[in-house]
Amino acid sequence: MILIADSGSTKCAWKLISHTGEMQSLLTSGINPFFRTSESIYEELLSGLFPFTTEPVEKIFFYGTGIINEEKAGVIRSALRQFYPSANIALHSDVLAASRSLFGNKPGIACILGTGSNACLYNGTALSKGISPLGFILGDEGSGAVLGKKLLGDYFKEVMPEAVRKKFEAKYHLSRDEALQKVYKTEKPNFFLASFAPFLSEELSENYCFHLVRNSLIEFFERNVTKLPDYNSYSIGFVGSVAFHFKGIVEEVCSIYQMNCISIQQEPMLGLVNYHLNHNT
Repeated sequence: MILIADSGSTKCAWKLISHTGEMQSLLTSGINPFFRTSESIYEELLSGLFPFTTEPVEKIFFYGTGIINEEKAGVIRSALRQFYPSANIALHSDVLAASRSLFGNKPGIACILGTGSNACLYNGTALSKGISPLGFILGDEGSGAVLGKKLLGDYFKEVMPEAVRKKFEAKYHLSRDEALQKVYKTEKPNFFLASFAPFLSEELSENYCFHLVRNSLIEFFERNVTKLPDYNSYSIGFVGSVAFHFKGIVEEVCSIYQMNCISIQQEPMLGLVNYHLNHNT
């Protein structure tokens, strides 16, 4: 059996592939080593994953946010090793997951546009150059968190057009004090901010919403994609909910920078399955 995992901070998608080629999909809570211990991961997988692996597991490919070095990878490896002591366990970043899913063994620029954002140059085997995303306070341009941050700021500073403002107020009934509490006093404010991105998708016919998204994506290109060497000589691809739901604007911005967009995926799992089945690695 082969296990493939694609994890963010809120959810982790698993694909179980048996020796006969049968596949099963599972979903557990996100496994981010910045926020989870080996013990808490073990406790969750004890009921959420282990009972479903009814045959010996030979290989595990775990891709996730927060896997930035061997120390962080070790947090997850330690938990998995308790269930699958003889398995070959490989842990990689979510950016490599996007790269392999989008490009296989060909070079290209892989981008993540979800709750956070990222961009990297992939040489067909490994990541050769990346721009630090820096999180939603210093970076993460074009992400759901930054779109939500701009939206809330415009709402409370009364920059948002009145017609849009009324729709926003009717949908969320959010006070300034509630918003400040969520952003500055609770854990994971980026997820709170990203929860407002669907409003922009629903109201995209409003010029304000359209241009907020478009300008944010241009900012993502200016501060990330164009900083990669010879960026416009490569094809580009995207993974993530923001890229998927604003596909038309993403494609338009790609054309502005004269880049060939080969794919926009909401999730990378299908491409990862194809990659590992075709490469036997």
